[in-house]
Amino acid sequence: MQSLQQKASEWSGVDPSDAFAIDDTNLFEKLGLGTFISLSTNFYNRVYDDDEEWFRSIFANSKKEDAIQNQYEFFVQRMGGPPLYSNRKGHPALIGRHRPFPVTHQAAERWLHHMQQALDGTTDIDTESKIKMMNFFR
Repeated sequence: MQSLQQKASEWSGVDPSDAFAIDDTNLFEKLGLGTFISLSTNFYNRVYDDDEEWFRSIFANSKKEDAIQNQYEFFVQRMGGPPLYSNRKGHPALIGRHRPFPVTHQAAERWLHHMQQALDGTTDIDTESKIKMMNFFR
């Protein structure tokens, strides 16, 4: 039986060593809290303004401000910073927390599209860090 990481690697086309290259550098120390807040704000502004109603509807029961905070706190924690997310909400348990949402391949690709756009629009993130982060997200 394949592990979840093996399946993710197969489906995404990203080698696990590339997916976890975010662990080679403390991106929180390198980029700082403000950059993660900017990235998450940029991302969720795009999500909540998406042209596709089916995609926006996935987030309809979430306040944008809460979604932004959850995301940047998780990113900070996962990328070398303090455990902001866990201190406020407990273990991330991403699979369980996302279970109520229709996370289809189409929705995942739309999410990744917005994240790539948000990364590209966040000028405080260097190219190497953007590549590492996108590989992790994918």
